[in-house]
Parts: sequence; structure tokens; C-alpha cells
Amino acid sequence: MDVEEQYLDVLQNIEFAIVKVHSEQPALVDFDVETALNALINYYQAQSGGSSGRPIRLNERSQAVYEAVKMMCEWRLGNETLISADKHQRPLSLVPVSLDVIIACLKRIRKSVQRWNREGGRQGYLTFIARFIR
Repeated sequence: MDVEEQYLDVLQNIEFAIVKVHSEQPALVDFDVETALNALINYYQAQSGGSSGRPIRLNERSQAVYEAVKMMCEWRLGNETLISADKHQRPLSLVPVSLDVIIACLKRIRKSVQRWNREGGRQGYLTFIARFIR
């Protein structure tokens, strides 16, 4: 499965959530994002296996990423509705994706975090995606 071609919209949704947290918390670094992604991958893999997973401890910045990305993933899974800026619930107007798709997308983004961190330093990934997602 070529995640980037088939699920570009899901990847963009997840990265939008990450960029939003970064705009609210400029001290966020790639490590915080990667830690949150690892926790989410573990959470969804546990769910896929019928388990609730084990609790994890995250720092404040990673926790903010975890919560924002999880909300987006839950919406894409069809488990959540989003609340608009005018405080109205927006119904799901897309076809939900599977847990396997969410896990693959999270892993793909984690790979991107690692790559851009190596090339650009502590906020290499965040700087890279901020150019594309506003």
C-alpha cells in the first residue's frame, strides 16, 4: 500500500493537527512529535489486537500532540465529530478509514519526522511541514 498516494488526505489531516499544536506551542520539537506518534501507534496497534493498551507518560508538549492527533484520527475512523469555530458539530462527510490505515499513516509521518529531524535539527520536521500546511 502506497500510503502517500492512497491516503494523502489522512496524512494532511494528521499533519494539520501537528502544525496547529506547534503554532500554539512554539517550543515544540520533533522529539515531542515522534514521542506522541509512537504512543499513538502503540495505542492503535493495541486496539487492533483487541486490547486497550498500556498507559503512557508524556511530557506536556507530547501530550498536546497526542491529543490533537488522536482527535483527528478518531474523526477519520468515524468515531468523532468535529466542532467548527462557530461551536456547531460537523457531521462526518467522508468515508471512515480502518485502524490499519491510521497506523500506516502514523508510521509514515513518524518516518518523515525522523528524516527531516536528521536534515534540519530539533525542529526540522516542524519547519518542513509548516511550509505546506497552514
